[in-house]
Amino acid sequence: MSINVLFLCTGNSARSVLAEATLRAWGGNRFVAFSAGSQPTGTVNPFALAQLSAEGIATAGLRSKSWDEFTQPDAPRMDLVITVCDSAAAETCPVVLGDFLRAHWGLPDPAAVEGSDDGKRAAFALAHDVVKARLLALLAVPATQWQDRLQLQHALDGIGQVQPEAGRRDND
Repeated sequence: MSINVLFLCTGNSARSVLAEATLRAWGGNRFVAFSAGSQPTGTVNPFALAQLSAEGIATAGLRSKSWDEFTQPDAPRMDLVITVCDSAAAETCPVVLGDFLRAHWGLPDPAAVEGSDDGKRAAFALAHDVVKARLLALLAVPATQWQDRLQLQHALDGIGQVQPEAGRRDND
């Protein structure tokens, strides 16, 4: 049985797309990944696409879309919705209702970084490092833990605090 995961943020152009594409690449048959935004920009940030491509992660079919697509009767049923907006920066995270687990894995928006292209690339690389560290932690959650909703919620909340190891870049 596959676990449907929706990564949700505001613009659906950077963080949620990085998470969707990476979980698709790493999740095998265990996870089906989606992403959406409460106010989608309509395009995926080119720095997000470049970051994924540089790491060998497929970008075909990625698009910025509204979470309204996932409220339709024929939409896939979500098992887990993870918000990745940065409430620490006063960014409004979407509120979602439904019979699924929720977790918040906030991180700064690399699309908000201004300045040189090198600075923007560095921001996307850092954001993707955080996403990858958290997805590795998600993939490490034992299948038995998915049977206990309270225990799983505790694990998911903890994953939202995971950071990549200092000085280590994982480009597998």
